[in-house]
Parts: sequence; C-alpha cells; structure tokens
Amino acid sequence: MSNDWIDAEGFRANVGIILTNDDGRLLLGGRVGAKGWQFPQGGVLQGEEPEAAMYRELEEEVGLTESDVNLLGVTRDWLRYRLPDKYVRKHSKPLCIGQKQRWFMLRLTSSPERLRFDLCDSPEFDRARWVQYWRPVNEVIYFKRRVYAQALHELGTTAYPDELPPRPRWWPKRWHVVFDKDIRRFEAAAAEEA
Repeated sequence: MSNDWIDAEGFRANVGIILTNDDGRLLLGGRVGAKGWQFPQGGVLQGEEPEAAMYRELEEEVGLTESDVNLLGVTRDWLRYRLPDKYVRKHSKPLCIGQKQRWFMLRLTSSPERLRFDLCDSPEFDRARWVQYWRPVNEVIYFKRRVYAQALHELGTTAYPDELPPRPRWWPKRWHVVFDKDIRRFEAAAAEEA
C-alpha cells in the first residue's frame, strides 16, 4: 500500500467503474478464485487524478481503453464505506479503515470480445457477466451495498435519461429504508450546493 493515497481519516482513495452496454446491462466481474462479483475498481495513486486512475484500472482489470468506452458521468463527490473490523489491517501504516470512491459511468462502444483479464500481474477477475441495473447491489459483498446503491442512483440518469429502472421487488424492505435515507441525504446536500 506504499503508493496508495490514504487520507488523514484513514480512507483509501479509489475509483469505481460502472460499465453499461447498449442493452442497459451492467458489467460485473467475478473475483479470481472466489464466488464474489463486483464492479471494476481500484486505488488512486498519490498524485494521480481520479479520471486517470479510472482509465488505468479499466485497462488493468478488464482490458479496455479510453477508445473502447464513452464517459457518461462521474459522482460529484467521494462516496465512502468503512471496512468491517475483521478486514482492517491493523498493523499497516498508514492505517486504512475504508475507502472513499469516485464512481464513473461508462458505455461500452467496442465489442464485448475486447474484455480481457490478463493485463496485470495479479488479475482481479477471471470471468464477467452482464446483469440488470440493480442486480450488483445484491451481488457485491455486504459492506459495499450502500455505496453501490448510491452510485447507481446518482449516475443512473446518465445511462437512463428518461427514468431509472425501478428497484427490484426482491430487495428486502430494510434495504429500501436505508437506501432511501441515503438518497434523501444526497438530495439535501445537492440542494444546498445549488
């Protein structure tokens, strides 16, 4: 973690990538040697701009370059999540307690056959699939769900300008309560800035 950008509060700067295709489906990567699925993401290096980090991670994790995608939008601020205590590396310096992420919505403009997972020394993914819009919230590890829902809500109109797809009926009621609270907080902050 020596070149990672970790702020004074202990949050590691990171970028998240939501890649959509012409059918409005989103790319999820299957983690190497595990059952887990997630969006491509990765750390921002010290001195690196988030957009540059996003294109670097896009190529490292799924083999795509800037010429393979259109940038549709980016979250206006960092979205944060804390790591559960069991995932915090307590002896690392500086201590990282979670991630602050800038999320990017991209549209794939080239062929899906361009996807590759072998362009870095330690591949993150060994498979991928295209899923319905809200499905990633269910597929990602539990402590990232709120950030996924926030990013999808904020960036959704860049891919669906008329209206966001409705949330699935299979979402538990507690998710609706928590995510609606987050959305109200986001919209209040946006109104204050306007």
